[in-house]
Amino acid sequence: MHTPAPRSGILAGGNWIVDHVKCIDAWPDQDALASIQSESWCNGGSPYNILKDLVRLGATFPVEAVGLVGDDADGTRIISDCSRHNIDVTQLHLTARAPTSYSDVMTDIGTGRRTFFHQRGANALLGLEHFDFTKTRARLFHLGYLLLLDRLDALDPANENRPLAVEVFRRARAAGLRTSLDCVSARSDRFRTVIGPVLPEIDILFINDVESEHLTGIALRKGNRLQPDSVRRAAAALLAMGVRKWVIIHFPEGACAMGADQQVIWQPSLRVPSTDIRGSSGAGDAFAAGVLHRLHEDASISGALLLGVSAAASCLYHATSSEGVLSAAQCLALSERLGFRAIP
Repeated sequence: MHTPAPRSGILAGGNWIVDHVKCIDAWPDQDALASIQSESWCNGGSPYNILKDLVRLGATFPVEAVGLVGDDADGTRIISDCSRHNIDVTQLHLTARAPTSYSDVMTDIGTGRRTFFHQRGANALLGLEHFDFTKTRARLFHLGYLLLLDRLDALDPANENRPLAVEVFRRARAAGLRTSLDCVSARSDRFRTVIGPVLPEIDILFINDVESEHLTGIALRKGNRLQPDSVRRAAAALLAMGVRKWVIIHFPEGACAMGADQQVIWQPSLRVPSTDIRGSSGAGDAFAAGVLHRLHEDASISGALLLGVSAAASCLYHATSSEGVLSAAQCLALSERLGFRAIP
């Protein structure tokens, strides 16, 4: 009897975006002027960023893409870029019905903070038919970002008015893949109706402090000060909503992971000098890439969080989403050199 080879690799899908990064001298008031100091083209969106970050971290396992891009110059450029980085594009589909999605990313060079102006484009058409889990031997499936994927976010009357994304994750799990999810920090009242029903199909949930509050109703800060007890309560609430293995809440000060057994692990972020920060675009995805890199290898959650915050810190040294990300060894060396911030 033939025994299939063990699963290996990460399949990442969702938003495939071209980021037009513009570094500006300061964020202007309404009707005022800001000067663009520099601009560049780079990868954007959860799967594109994470897969390129995994390559830069030095992943030795397969990395695979699933999604939808426009049959245009940007779409061709994405596919060529993936091929150069040995990212399997078998399930990265083309459509003539919409342009490749893009974001104008305005990065304030004084603060490193960024603002996104987003064109949904082809991502709005991504549907269940674009995911074929029989074509992959990946071990883990990651999707991002819900709340920015129109068809997958849409409530399905044939499925108890749950979002179509539920069925995507069910099929992934039925095929033997572990599942991972990231959502977007949108100002939306749809967190509970779109994200909530998906959680019982999710093994690993990545969520930031703002998104966590939208989903649980638990504020993680008093003023600007993080409240660790509130972080723990929010993580426990998300597990109670169905997350199967790990809730990972991340915030500027670091990250907190809570497991299904209620184990809690804290990891402070690195002390990156503000003068060295060139932009924060892609830092959250770099964090997720570092965590997934280690979890794919069955490393401890503490080791996964350490690589996650280290990869995120390295990302800050470049204005684009991935070009600052170092190898895993270099990321960990960076953490030893810079040290860690304090979590209250």
